[in-house]
Amino acid sequence: MKIIIVGATGTLGKKVTAALQGQHQIITAGSKSGDLQVDITSTESIEAFYKKTGKFDALVSVTGSGHFGPLNTMTPEDFKKGIDSKLMGQVNLVLIGQHYINPKGSFTLTSGILSNDPVLYGANLSTVNGALNSFVIAAAIGLENDVRINAISPGVVEDSPEYFDAFPGHIPVTMDRVVAGYLRSVFGAGTGQVVEIF
Repeated sequence: MKIIIVGATGTLGKKVTAALQGQHQIITAGSKSGDLQVDITSTESIEAFYKKTGKFDALVSVTGSGHFGPLNTMTPEDFKKGIDSKLMGQVNLVLIGQHYINPKGSFTLTSGILSNDPVLYGANLSTVNGALNSFVIAAAIGLENDVRINAISPGVVEDSPEYFDAFPGHIPVTMDRVVAGYLRSVFGAGTGQVVEIF
């Protein structure tokens, strides 16, 4: 399979890439690193990116940022960061990528636990994650040529101790469990699923 991994050098991306390398043709991508570069906040950049990759069988997106901070000081501009990056960045990878993906291919996006288990300062990411989950559920019935789409929704992961304090009472998720979710999405038969790993 020809598999694109966007966000391949991130905490999750590195582990997912390692699990897939050696068995498949892997194209790694990031904003400043990887085999190819792509700015997910720019539709022009995404279009140019797909023209370079050509047809592919699966795309795994483990990318996108948002705003983390108090609601009483959050501005519309702060909120827009998550909308433009983690939400629309990943949505646009699908909207544009559907014209390049092979029949029976798959998209795997990344949302997160904050969609249904919010924490203080996480209103932007809670909103973005919930919207991503809803997009995946709806897009699954609209994608053509038996193309599948799922979202992986992990909790705080063991390799991100810098976030532990922001998730009081949460038991960090092992990286093996999270990676298994991505592999299930890429190689399984499910579509329109939000795979919760927490």
